[in-house]
Amino acid sequence: MKWIYTLLITALLFACDSPTQTGERAAQNDDKIPENSQNNPDLARWQAQAKNVTIMRDDYGVAHVYGKTDADAVFGLLYAQCEDDFNRVERNYVWAIGRLAEVEGEEALYSDVRARLFMTIDEAKAHYEKSPEWLKKLCNAFADGINYYLHTHPEVKPKLLTKFEPWMPMYFSEGSIGGDIERVSIAKIKAFYGGETTGALSEQFQSPKYEIEKDMLAEPKGSNGFAISGKLTESGSAMLLINPHTSFYFRGEYHCVSEEGLNAYGAITWGQFFIYQGFNEKTGWMHTSTYSDVIDQFVEKVSPAKEKEGQYVYKYGDEEREVKQYKVKLKYKEGSETKEKEFTLYRTHHGPITQKIGKDWIATAMMWEPVRALEQSYTRTKKSGHKEFREMMNIRTNSSNNTVYADAGGNIAYYHGNFIPKRDLAFDYTKPVDGSNPKTDWQGLHSVDECITLLNPATGWLQNCNSTPFTAAAENSPKKADYPRYMSRISENFRGIHAQQLLKGVKEKSLTLDKLITLAYDPRLPAFEQLIPALVKAFEASGNSDEEAKKAIDALKQWDYKVSKESVAMTLAHFYGMSCLRNANAKGAGRFARLNYHSKDAGSAELVGLFTQAIKEIKENYGKWDTPWGEVNRFQRLDGSIKGNFDDSKPSLAVGMASGRWGALAAYGARRYETKKLYGYRGNSFVAVVEFGKKLKAKTSLAGGQSGDPKSPHFFDQAKPYINAQFKEVAYYREDVEKRAKETYKPGERGKK
Repeated sequence: MKWIYTLLITALLFACDSPTQTGERAAQNDDKIPENSQNNPDLARWQAQAKNVTIMRDDYGVAHVYGKTDADAVFGLLYAQCEDDFNRVERNYVWAIGRLAEVEGEEALYSDVRARLFMTIDEAKAHYEKSPEWLKKLCNAFADGINYYLHTHPEVKPKLLTKFEPWMPMYFSEGSIGGDIERVSIAKIKAFYGGETTGALSEQFQSPKYEIEKDMLAEPKGSNGFAISGKLTESGSAMLLINPHTSFYFRGEYHCVSEEGLNAYGAITWGQFFIYQGFNEKTGWMHTSTYSDVIDQFVEKVSPAKEKEGQYVYKYGDEEREVKQYKVKLKYKEGSETKEKEFTLYRTHHGPITQKIGKDWIATAMMWEPVRALEQSYTRTKKSGHKEFREMMNIRTNSSNNTVYADAGGNIAYYHGNFIPKRDLAFDYTKPVDGSNPKTDWQGLHSVDECITLLNPATGWLQNCNSTPFTAAAENSPKKADYPRYMSRISENFRGIHAQQLLKGVKEKSLTLDKLITLAYDPRLPAFEQLIPALVKAFEASGNSDEEAKKAIDALKQWDYKVSKESVAMTLAHFYGMSCLRNANAKGAGRFARLNYHSKDAGSAELVGLFTQAIKEIKENYGKWDTPWGEVNRFQRLDGSIKGNFDDSKPSLAVGMASGRWGALAAYGARRYETKKLYGYRGNSFVAVVEFGKKLKAKTSLAGGQSGDPKSPHFFDQAKPYINAQFKEVAYYREDVEKRAKETYKPGERGKK
């Protein structure tokens, strides 16, 4: 009974607090499960709901979750996710709700500040309370499924969250691993709220919004999506390639079914209660990161309020408006102790204050409608045909993504973004605009029809690889002149070029699912088709007499620009390409522009010097210049840690795939981790090919395995099929699932006799 007494005392304390303080203090106290869990008043409800759920695990450990209602299916889905990787489920919510510093220490404090700038705990709870009843039921089932898992697995020790709450999905509503909020600079938030200097004015005005990647050396983030009409398929049915490029192991593969019409299969982001990239029997959807302008910054003219000490006002037209402010107390770990720091956070009608330029405060505006975003993310999975799917898109909260679509009616479609604010074209929103001028305000949202879209192009195919939408379907692509400039500022990339070249060559009635896989794993690397001839020409003109360098150039001259484990030229090309990206003389902000510089504008001596650097790096790390790519490029999974640990002395697998930066569609991003060899960390993760015939057919691939537990047989069982592009058949229909099932159980009963 000790816990009841504690709750009563806590309730009395809360009654004395202001509303905002109550929510923030509650965030520190509402994650405790009663010590005697048998007396838990929720236990009977959990056990009753568990009886409505059946989980079948197939031969790859994929959970097929069946529930009577959608809420039952969500309950079972979250329970199954926790079985596979509770560590990642918990971490995503620790980050999302702004409590990361309690686990990772003071360095994460301003990540937590960022989370609370956009939504307080009180506001998250209010959003939950105002949600439609059907959504509330799903949020309740989300929390109950995780909490029942923790109850039935007392050996699992959470790092922080021992109890999950139904308001938590409000912080994690759209499906992307990080979402738009990760584009808001933590460093600049720290400078403002931590009292540091803000840096040079010109520095602050630099906008990275439309760069492919700020760090040229990092693996590009993004995805590939192809939609193919029946015109080009052997069966006459539409096909879809779902090929997200994410960090490995941050998405699991699941099948979620209810008697209320849910039957969705695909990839989830750990801890979310909907299939994010996937398909049902009638429709399929996949997302690529959009580079539409969905986040803007407003320069606020702020001054102290004359009548209220400690308060601020900002200029807006002819009036002065009060800057809203509120206090939050955030905890952080320091050694074995937990400390606390209080912050006063600020907002204007444009959004939270996220940085300072000179004397001016900067507010950041972005989509933050968690209830509607959750509605769109979940209802998308139950749509039957393009008409229903198109109506769902009218919700307009899928802000960070493009959508590539195909269905059983033979339709293929592309939506470039979904949440697009209307703006006055007199202003340049790539930089912070004057927030005191009402004309800079967003003027509502563009309708879906006003956005860049594509439906059933005559080409019979469409694609997006985080590339410009204006080449999505060759000559049938949308026209740039028809749209405001802020709808897409992204340029072409080598993956987009590669995809177009391949799809233009597809003959009518020729594609099968296996041929689509072959297409998606085409080993050619278009970036090197530009870089290497320029290098060879420069080297031969230089009169360089180094015999080793000559042999290396000869290897490149004979290369067909295709990646393989055996290729020495691939090793040379990779390290030369990385030298090009590091080149301080390279012109252009984006990776694509930098690589183009080395194929068109760089001097001969410059190129030869970069190649010499590459050979030196290869020899220093691998002993000889002619090292096959498979000896360098490896796949290893030693433990279930989120950041991953790698060791050259332990077993790993040779990988004949390459980075997306070079135009590899099947992207494999690898780097050193205080190692000599390169180890994969992001790129192809969950991949699916789907055919929407009279009976759905699909095949999938998953990096490593379904489980995050090194002791599980499904921790690394998909590694060899993954690196060899050997896809597994999807068991979608119940009879097929039952044939493949290796375990069938209800939540709480697995392993019990």
